[in-house]
Amino acid sequence: MYETSNQIFDQKYDKLQVQILVETPKFDILSISLEKDSIFPNHSSPTDAELIVLDGNIVFYIDGESYELSKQQRFSFPKQTEHWVKANENSKFLIIR
Repeated sequence: MYETSNQIFDQKYDKLQVQILVETPKFDILSISLEKDSIFPNHSSPTDAELIVLDGNIVFYIDGESYELSKQQRFSFPKQTEHWVKANENSKFLIIR
């Protein structure tokens, strides 16, 4: 009934790593680790999404704009809008969609 996990803590910094933490009919939570200077290539989300930076510093590129995000910052973005991410340092973030 109750569950704890070290999945985020144990996720390594090795270029781009994506893990599904939670998958339900209503929402998904993805854990992303991005090694310094690595890129999460251009893609889009099937639903509106929230990004929450857990650790590090990233630049989020969307609609010709860039947004620098650091630890404990949140960023909202719409579905089906292409975007990509670059890590300025080893970074971990969650995507809730």
